[in-house]
Amino acid sequence: MDVIRYGIIGTGMMGCEHIMNIGLTPGGRVAAISDPNETSRSWGKSFAGDGVEVYRDYRDMLRAAPIDAVVVASPNFTHYDVLQDIFRTNKHILVEKPLCTQVDHCHRTIEAGARRRGIVWVGMEYRFMPSVAHLLEQAGSQAVGYLQMIAIREHRFPFLPKVDNWNRFARNTGGTLVEKCCHFFDLMNLLAAQRPQRVFASGAQDVNHLDERYDGQTPDIIDNAFTIVDYDGGIRAMLDLCMFAEGSAHEVEITATGSRGKLQAFEPDHIFALSRRDGSDREVRTFDLDVSIGTAGAHHGSTYFEHVAFQEAIRNGTKPVVTIEDGALAVAVGAAAEQSIREHRPVELRELGF
Repeated sequence: MDVIRYGIIGTGMMGCEHIMNIGLTPGGRVAAISDPNETSRSWGKSFAGDGVEVYRDYRDMLRAAPIDAVVVASPNFTHYDVLQDIFRTNKHILVEKPLCTQVDHCHRTIEAGARRRGIVWVGMEYRFMPSVAHLLEQAGSQAVGYLQMIAIREHRFPFLPKVDNWNRFARNTGGTLVEKCCHFFDLMNLLAAQRPQRVFASGAQDVNHLDERYDGQTPDIIDNAFTIVDYDGGIRAMLDLCMFAEGSAHEVEITATGSRGKLQAFEPDHIFALSRRDGSDREVRTFDLDVSIGTAGAHHGSTYFEHVAFQEAIRNGTKPVVTIEDGALAVAVGAAAEQSIREHRPVELRELGF
């Protein structure tokens, strides 16, 4: 294909970020958008520009629009049903994280996805941030020996408002450790190259959204947690999440420590650092991004690189970089962490069918 024509399902903040970044790629064009909300449709149309077809119902778009690939950026709780409708076509799919909000839906999606021809790619933007991508590459080449520990810290601002405030309730999001953190669990799984075996988490809703009411209900999404993941080969990983820490020097810090040294990535400053135990070959590197790429949305250029890779996979007929199985396993770790907090115990992944 000279140009891959996209249809966008859901034109809120993340859907518009995809529209902006597709427009920057040399091989992609947004041909159609859909969203049931009039305000969101107007946002999507303004970013997509003249000539884009606009639909209220995504099913009408799937039937009528001239598109080759679909981006699913609708609210989390809609992903499962939307995917079932797209699976009836052969269109390629990039579905935003989390793949689904329920683990049983993830299992069914794996089964359904295996029976179709089009690519199914899960949107895990953190893999494509330049500093993180370099860290992944260095870890894979054993630049610091065999990994033993992985630590990720995200200290950031609270959840932003969404249409109809759907993201204020765990029943819609899967819970904070599914909605917000599945991409971190995906990084852990990728770095460890082992199967997650056991999850133990401690967390709560202590600060954010406690004074908000929606139809008489108080939001129930946690705003801070520590999560430990044990892998079957002995690697351990930890996530430190705080969502009332605006103004942190580094919003995200990712550390992978091996037998011979340590790898680190800091975002949003695009800094990578390598240090070895013997003091040799210390490296600190900052990645510079084109301004248009770096400012196209909230994910520091990663969405652009994600679409470049997605388009290459479509053209070359290769497997997706982030598979349905990857997305499902990340959801399972997050769901296990949410369950661990509720039940005050470690949760085995086999309890969730993984």
